[in-house]
Amino acid sequence: MFRLAHISDLHIGPMPSMRWHELLSKRITGYINWHRHRKAFHHVAVLETVMNELKGFEPDHLAITGDLVNIATQSEISRARLWLENNCDKSHTSLVPGNHDAYVPGAFKSATNSWRPWISGNNARSNNQFPYIKIRGSIAIIGFSTSNATLPFYATGNFPKMQAVLGRQLLNQAKADGLFRVILIHHPPYHNATHPMKRMIGINRFQEMISETGVELILHGHTHLNTVHNIELPKGSACTVGISSASQASGDKKPVAGFNLFDIEKQTNGWKCLHRRYAVESTTNSANLIEKNQLF
Repeated sequence: MFRLAHISDLHIGPMPSMRWHELLSKRITGYINWHRHRKAFHHVAVLETVMNELKGFEPDHLAITGDLVNIATQSEISRARLWLENNCDKSHTSLVPGNHDAYVPGAFKSATNSWRPWISGNNARSNNQFPYIKIRGSIAIIGFSTSNATLPFYATGNFPKMQAVLGRQLLNQAKADGLFRVILIHHPPYHNATHPMKRMIGINRFQEMISETGVELILHGHTHLNTVHNIELPKGSACTVGISSASQASGDKKPVAGFNLFDIEKQTNGWKCLHRRYAVESTTNSANLIEKNQLF
C-alpha cells in the first residue's frame, strides 16, 4: 500500500519589510489584499499544525499543488525554500507552482530555480522542466505547470500545447509500465470550477490529452475548496480532487486548512484507492476526518 498526502495553497505571506521597488507592479494590489484580508486568515502556525498532524499518518509521499507564496518577492521565495528544507524531504515530495508563485514577470523562473530539488523528476530537463515525472514504487507522479504572470485582478493559468505533447508521452509510458498515474496541477482542469478571471486557459487541451491517455487521479489547488469532481471522458472518467488552503484559519468564508490522504493498492483486477480528507480547526486541535471516498 502506498500512502500519498496532498496539500496546497500555503500562502506564506509577505515579509514585514519589503524593498519599495518590489511594489511597483501588480504586487501592490496583492500586498494591499494581504494586509486587508489574507493576513488575518492565512497563518504559518496553522500550516505548521497541518504538517505536524500529517506526519502522524506517515505518508510515503507528499504532493503540493502550488501557491507557496503570496506575491512572489525574492524574500518570500527564499522563505518558502527554507520551509521546504525544514519540512519536506526532497525524495518524498513533489511540487508544482501556482499563479501566486508566478505573480509578476520573472517570478516563475526565480521560484522554480529556488525550489528545483522538489520539482525535478526522473526526466529532469534544464530549460523546460514541466511536465516532470517522479516514479515511486508503482506510482507515477506527473507534475504540470499552469503558472504565468497575469494582469492585476486576474489569476488565470495556462496549459500550453508543449506540455500537452510531452504529457501524452509520459502518461502513455507510465500506463505501459503498469503504474498508477497521479497528475499534479494548480488550476482545476475542468469548466466552471472557479470565476472566469481565475480559470485555467487550455482546459479543452488538457481534457483532450487525458481522453487519449487516461489517468487514475488528478490533484489540484487554487480554489481553496474541498472538492471531488469527475471529468467525463469518451471512455470512463477522471477523478479530480481539490483541497482547502493549508494555512487557512477558521472564521473566514473558505473552509479551514486540511489535507488529503490517498491509500493506493494494486489489485489483481486493477487498483484500489481510498481517499480521506482531514480538517484542522485550530492550532491546538487534532485533525478531524471530514470525508471518506472509495475512489476505486
